[in-house]
Amino acid sequence: MTEREKMLSGALYDASDPALAAARVRARRLTQRFNSLDPADTVAIGATMRELLGEMGEGAWIEAPFYCDYGEQIRLGARAFINFGCILLDCAAIEIGDDAQLGPGVQLLTSDHPRGAEERAAGLESAKPITIGEGAWLGGGVIVLPGVEIGAGAIVGAGSVVTRSVEPRVTVAGNPCRVISGR
Repeated sequence: MTEREKMLSGALYDASDPALAAARVRARRLTQRFNSLDPADTVAIGATMRELLGEMGEGAWIEAPFYCDYGEQIRLGARAFINFGCILLDCAAIEIGDDAQLGPGVQLLTSDHPRGAEERAAGLESAKPITIGEGAWLGGGVIVLPGVEIGAGAIVGAGSVVTRSVEPRVTVAGNPCRVISGR
């Protein structure tokens, strides 16, 4: 297995692999271009995002600045909205459903590291996918950890740290976040 195949399968992999490093450089160049575009140039913004992302649905929008590891593992649904300053570490798939909204400064972190110090020192890491359901809303500064699924229509309160999956149509908040109410 290549290091990329290991990464995408959830196995431990070496992030310093030259092919992975080259893919991250590609993403950095595209995000740098995106982040420096004239905000009124919606054609160039859309073209750059379509070049970077694995999929960008009709009417989806990302506000600059935006940061990601690879871009290719990000799937953005129709009319999904990502506000200023979001970070999507897409070492595994990140699926953002139709009409989902991410507030400013949201972090979706698929990367994880071994719990043993020796394995961490060896530079190994793993990744688990993150899914944000259709119509979900993540308030500003939310952090979502590896392997989490946020259900359709769920609301995650600003500043929350989401360590476990969230059921559809509930409101959660806190660190770690917990259910506040059903809807």
